[in-house]
Amino acid sequence: MNILVVGLNHKTAPIEVREKIAFDGTKLEEAINALKKSNTVKENIILSTCNRVEIYAGVTDIDSGTESIKNFISGFHNVPRDLLDKSLYLHSGTDAIRHMYRVASSLDSMIVGEPQILGQLKDAYDEALKYKSTGVVLNKLMRKSVSVAKRIRTETKIAESAVSISFAAVELAKKIFDDLPTKSFMLLGAGEMAELAARNLINSGVRDVLITNRTIARAEELALEFHGKVVPFENFSNELSHTDILICSTGAPHYILLKDQVHRIMKERKQKPMFIIDISVPRNIDPQINDIDNVYLYDVDSLQGIIEINIQERAKEAEKAELIVDEEIGSFLRWHASLAATPTVVALRNKAEEIRKAEFEKTIKKLGPMEEEKIKAIEYLTVSIVNKLIHPPTAALKSDNNDKEAMLDMVQKLFQLETEKGKDE
Repeated sequence: MNILVVGLNHKTAPIEVREKIAFDGTKLEEAINALKKSNTVKENIILSTCNRVEIYAGVTDIDSGTESIKNFISGFHNVPRDLLDKSLYLHSGTDAIRHMYRVASSLDSMIVGEPQILGQLKDAYDEALKYKSTGVVLNKLMRKSVSVAKRIRTETKIAESAVSISFAAVELAKKIFDDLPTKSFMLLGAGEMAELAARNLINSGVRDVLITNRTIARAEELALEFHGKVVPFENFSNELSHTDILICSTGAPHYILLKDQVHRIMKERKQKPMFIIDISVPRNIDPQINDIDNVYLYDVDSLQGIIEINIQERAKEAEKAELIVDEEIGSFLRWHASLAATPTVVALRNKAEEIRKAEFEKTIKKLGPMEEEKIKAIEYLTVSIVNKLIHPPTAALKSDNNDKEAMLDMVQKLFQLETEKGKDE
């Protein structure tokens, strides 16, 4: 059985192409079952996300399997082959195994280290199991892909550093405040990144939430979502004396919080630390506020600098992850190679057992009446002799060596074995 991956992703195809061949909703069930009818595709798993569409397959032949899958995608989605061929990539054998491990471990993701892809891969596998489109090879490979991804997350720091504005803001807040869940937080404005940062803060345990916005209806909507309290926009600065974290993202063309105001606020706070994130462009918070003791002000550019450092750190961890992938590929290949020997090993054991049993029964008849205990002892002796005789050739057939095909052929000829054609692959 050959392993094959046919697909496209955010690197090889624009969104207009990816959305044309997405397998979503009832399409996925229909596609899995249709692909099962292929003569060359014996196993299949379909992964379809916003950033990638990939078909993992066990095929009898790489070339015919590739053509079958390409034609299937083209016909199923009514997309011309020439359009597909410009975007599709192919991986087979060792490259296919490496690709699947890298996808599961988010090494092939738009953001290296993001956790979503592993869950999406598990969901794709669950669907394949539901419709019985996998077999021995893909079952083993998918379970191994999941375990490799978990090992990488355990043994590297690939997912630890924030690489988005919203996560970087929360990461900084955790460094400034050891007891983050006890702190108060104000969302000033309703920009998308600010709202994401607010959600991440709340997910980190912050419960004392204030919401203010020029549009009161939007403030009330967010307050309901975040279980917070609405503050009138014109009075927001009055609430800052007991607010530890401020995230600002408004459409104002000027500063709405000035240095003198924060001086007054810090006196009222008795100099307790205050963390301010200004995600607005143009900036809404006077940058001179950063000169005030115990006030930590970050804007989009300073957060982006932190993100760039974190991306570099993830790149270093990704190098460690690639070494783990290489190591785990070797483990899978040894298992996959052992499959080729299975029919021969089974045939050898069956033939040995057939001979042992016939000779044992013939001998027992010749010996005449005998105690049951002695009969069992003789049978145990014959079983033991046979097992010891066939153990060396069995171990050799299962071992990882370069002349496996020649060895299989020789054993089959020497012992006149008949194996079931096709299972050696």
